[in-house]
Amino acid sequence: MLTVILVCLASSCYFFVEATKAGLAAKQWALVGLLMGPLVWPMFSISRHVRMRKDCGFNNAYMQA
Repeated sequence: MLTVILVCLASSCYFFVEATKAGLAAKQWALVGLLMGPLVWPMFSISRHVRMRKDCGFNNAYMQA
């Protein structure tokens, strides 16, 4: 039980930092990460990708370094 709580707490911190870097609602993602743990990762990555595409445009090339 303690392991599950620690994993959810670590996920909350991770999603807060990553949401802040991506320009998403950091408190919302931290709360979802606290409640559901790492199960939220696919939804978070899709949300981050949609936000990036909305900011850059859909017909523009984007290269990551």
